[in-house]
Amino acid sequence: MKSHVEAGHRWVADLDMTAFFDRVNHDLLMARVARRVRDRRVLRLIRRFLEAGVVEHVRVVKRQQGTPQGGPLSPLLANILLDDVDRELERRGHRFCRYADDLQVYVGSRRAGQRVMDSLSDYLENSLRLEINRRKSAVDRPWRRSFLGYQLTFHRQPRLTLAPTSLRRLIQRVQAVFRRGRGGSFQRVLKELAPVLRGWASYYRRVDVKRPLETLDGWIRRRLRCLLWRQWKRVYPRVRRLMKLGLPKERAWRSATNGRGHGGTRERPI
Repeated sequence: MKSHVEAGHRWVADLDMTAFFDRVNHDLLMARVARRVRDRRVLRLIRRFLEAGVVEHVRVVKRQQGTPQGGPLSPLLANILLDDVDRELERRGHRFCRYADDLQVYVGSRRAGQRVMDSLSDYLENSLRLEINRRKSAVDRPWRRSFLGYQLTFHRQPRLTLAPTSLRRLIQRVQAVFRRGRGGSFQRVLKELAPVLRGWASYYRRVDVKRPLETLDGWIRRRLRCLLWRQWKRVYPRVRRLMKLGLPKERAWRSATNGRGHGGTRERPI
C-alpha cells in the first residue's frame, strides 16, 4: 500500500463489494475450487458447508448463496473466487492490494483509475455475479481513502496512520466499558479494557504516525483517573488516597477541595 504510492501511483481505484460474503454464487465458486481439488469427497464437503442452513424466525432455511460469516473456510474461498481478478491485474502490470473483498488498485491518473474501476466492475458483476457498491467505491487520492482501518498521509514519502473511522469505533467501545464500570470495581474495568486495547494495539502496530495513539492514550488515562475520583467520592478519602500515592499533604488537600469535580467525562480525543 505505502510502497505503491511511493512509486508514484498517486491515485487509487477503491472498490467496495456489497455484502460480498452473502452474495457469493455457489456454482461459480465450486467450479473454481474444482480446478484445484480433484477429490469428490472434499468437494461435497465444501458444498455442504456452503449450503448449511441458517435459522430465520425459528426455522432452518437452506442457504442459496453466500458463505457463512466468520466460517473458517470463508476467507480461503473468497481468495479462490477472486484469484482470477488478481491474475488479471498482475497481467496488466497494476499495483494493487486486496484482502478478501477489500480491493484497491493504484494508478498514475484519475483517468486510468476510472478505466480500471469500469473494467473491474464489469467483470465482477457480469462474470462473478457480485454487486459493486457505487456509493462507497471511488477513484480518489490514496490519503483520502482507508484500507483495513489504515490510511496514508499526503506527504511525498507517505506514512501509515489510523483511519478516523477506526479511531471512532475504538472510542465507542472504550466509552461503553467505562459506562458499564460506573459504580463497579476499578479492577474489573481494567480487566475488561485490557483485551480490547491489547488486540487493537496489536492490529495497528504498523502505524508510523504516533500522535493519534499518544492522544488516545492520554484520553484513556484521564478517563481512568475520573473513574477513580468518582469512586473516592468524599474529600477525606480523596486526600488519603492522594497522599498514599505520594502527593504532599498540602497539594492533596488543594486537589481534593478544588470544587471542580471529576471533570473530563465528555472529553474525546477527536
